[in-house]
Amino acid sequence: MAGRRARKNMSATWRIGILFSRSGITAVTESEHFFGTALAIEEINAGGGVLGRQIEPIAYDPAGDPEAYRSLARKLLTEDDVNVIFGCSMSGSRKAALPIVERHNGLLWYPSIYEGFEYSENVLYTGATLNQNTFALADFIMQRYGPRIFMAGSDYIYPHESNRVMRDLLECKGGEIVGEHYVPLDADERTMRRLMKEIEKAEADAVFSTVIGRSAQKLYGMYADAGIDREKRPIASLTLAESEIRVIGPERCTGHVLSAPYLATVENDENHRFIRALTARFDGNAMATMWSQTAYAQIHLFARALELGETLDTHRLGQAALAVDYMSPEGRLHLDPENRHVWSTPRIGVANAKGQFDIAWESQVQIRPDPYLASIRFEEPWLRSS
Repeated sequence: MAGRRARKNMSATWRIGILFSRSGITAVTESEHFFGTALAIEEINAGGGVLGRQIEPIAYDPAGDPEAYRSLARKLLTEDDVNVIFGCSMSGSRKAALPIVERHNGLLWYPSIYEGFEYSENVLYTGATLNQNTFALADFIMQRYGPRIFMAGSDYIYPHESNRVMRDLLECKGGEIVGEHYVPLDADERTMRRLMKEIEKAEADAVFSTVIGRSAQKLYGMYADAGIDREKRPIASLTLAESEIRVIGPERCTGHVLSAPYLATVENDENHRFIRALTARFDGNAMATMWSQTAYAQIHLFARALELGETLDTHRLGQAALAVDYMSPEGRLHLDPENRHVWSTPRIGVANAKGQFDIAWESQVQIRPDPYLASIRFEEPWLRSS
């Protein structure tokens, strides 16, 4: 192992692995991960690379198959002379790849929101944890729309855990769950229509949805067809981003709510530059979203850590990453040294007719990641203003 590390550090490039699905049920969101990653690598290489060496990506498309994530992670670590991987989006893909990454002492940079309750010395988590998106959303939907909430989700770990936390939050604040329904990851039309009938029957004040991928696109389309007043009874989620709105149709998504640290309408110079660069590089085919921005930001975090640590060695690079402070398009980012998750700024947006989000609320301070929900009382108010 030590010999392999030494040979790697003597090579002419910094070789890294990329594992995002550009096909399959999450093709829209994971393609955004890929575009953000590619843009950041190109920017860094155009600026001379890191310590005079270019970043060399080796990319594979697992097509949304957890077993493919597992086998391709193994291939990167054992055949492609890679030690650092950027990838995975769904929790199922992360959990499939993680034992391989740990067994071969690699380092996974994971850019997606997730359910928390995980720690690994072989992972850096750069997406939001539940206390950085769900807590504010619970207060927002109750204050603005009402206490009766229907919960819909795809049938895997992230929706079940997110809905469990959301249920606890709402019930602690006097809310009522009027229905809870799960569908397969790639649900067919008939299954989604059954879910839609349950939603209509419940007549909830809002729907909290953790349905993802193609199934989510069907759900939003059916919600529009049902004629429900989205200004008064929206779908609120942690995942609906600008790229999926473009697929569904902006006019069919107005009024829906997203809670995320990044929205393309964030006002700062770095975000304006990021949007211009992404649009120019991919000729409008890529969009600035929570998916592309987080993947973009973690490559820049990595480059700064690599400059500090001067090595791809898992431990030394990971320690260097904990010392990095980076001004990203979403705002200042840095990793928490105790849990290896990123500090971030929660925001809530309401979809408009242009396919973007009007920012309805944002935190005035960065929020420390609490992946175990160990230091927060559920009944405390989270939204200070709206």
